[in-house]
Amino acid sequence: MSAGEAFDFDLRIDRCGTASEKWDRYAGRDVLPLWVADMDFRSPPAVIEALHQRVEHGVFGYTSTPHELTVTVCEMLERDYAWQVSEEWLVWLPGLVCGLNVTCRAVGEPGDGVATFTPVYPPFLSAPKLAGRELASVPLVCSGDQWQMDLDALERAVTPRTRLLLLCSPHNPVGRVWSREEQLALMELVERHDLTVCSDEIHAGLVLDGSRRHVPFATLSAEAARRTITLYAPSKTYNIPGLGCSFAVIPDEGLRSRFRHAMAGIVPHVNLLGFAATLAAYRYGEAWRQELLGYLRTNRDLVVRAVSGMPGLKVWQVEATYLAWIDARGLAEGDPARFFEEGGVGLSDGRPFGAPGFVRLNFGCPRSLLEAALERMRSAVSKKRGVC
Repeated sequence: MSAGEAFDFDLRIDRCGTASEKWDRYAGRDVLPLWVADMDFRSPPAVIEALHQRVEHGVFGYTSTPHELTVTVCEMLERDYAWQVSEEWLVWLPGLVCGLNVTCRAVGEPGDGVATFTPVYPPFLSAPKLAGRELASVPLVCSGDQWQMDLDALERAVTPRTRLLLLCSPHNPVGRVWSREEQLALMELVERHDLTVCSDEIHAGLVLDGSRRHVPFATLSAEAARRTITLYAPSKTYNIPGLGCSFAVIPDEGLRSRFRHAMAGIVPHVNLLGFAATLAAYRYGEAWRQELLGYLRTNRDLVVRAVSGMPGLKVWQVEATYLAWIDARGLAEGDPARFFEEGGVGLSDGRPFGAPGFVRLNFGCPRSLLEAALERMRSAVSKKRGVC
């Protein structure tokens, strides 16, 4: 059986009636959901098989982190990013958003400052406030056809009470893979202002641009490692977000101790099926991941071509993730997400990301579904122009 036959990403799977957050939002309506960041593909066969085996065992008691999983994660980080990680640096979590919130409680004190670049994944904006921190949102800037960090603006936003920088790398929603040079420039500012960095690298396994390579922020230098909490999860890459398993890599013992203290009594353990799926994904899922990347590249190119041809919309090349960031301000619609929803396509509203007038499109789905959704978007835009 060939890889293409083994991994059928064209298969349309009916997720209705499965308590799918993505699909149930539009239950009973003719709306194709391309919003929340999970994919409409079956997870890798190795993951499904591992779950079958664990369920067949039939005993679902309290479960510690399997040592073979810890070893496998360390091997993966060294293989993929040349990052030699000690086992004791890993802290397991039931979700990456949980890690963001724990970090905001572990670094600094109530009233201290947290900075981040916007637009950004919404929990980056809510976690500091929930922890009683003061949030400074620094807009990314678009230079030509590429989004970039505005370090001058970040410099102005940092105050004597700023303690933490939340970094999204690769970036959701703009799809950038931050280069080593960009991150080194950021690191110079971080060190000068004595900041801790929390780097969300959940999309590290989804780099689509062959000329780009993900560089973990903590690998820039020994000093960067000392200052950084790195968050990972297999959930986006292997499509297992519902199984709730992620981990933090925290090289500094003091920072790791504060992180664990902030977790104590509040954060639950990872469930045993999450551990089983994560081990199978990292150990046996690479062939599936490579096929997925090829499929997503074609979907990405389809989205960029189609959206670029729709008057009033602007889209950027997606270097990583399966998420396209679209500027819809040219439509002159107060609520572009609602506009496209009325046209039969459910997209993420840019407002929770800190960017009203934008929408985010998830192209992690079978191509026939994506083509149908893009045709609906094209029709909605054409009808609006006909009215105007």
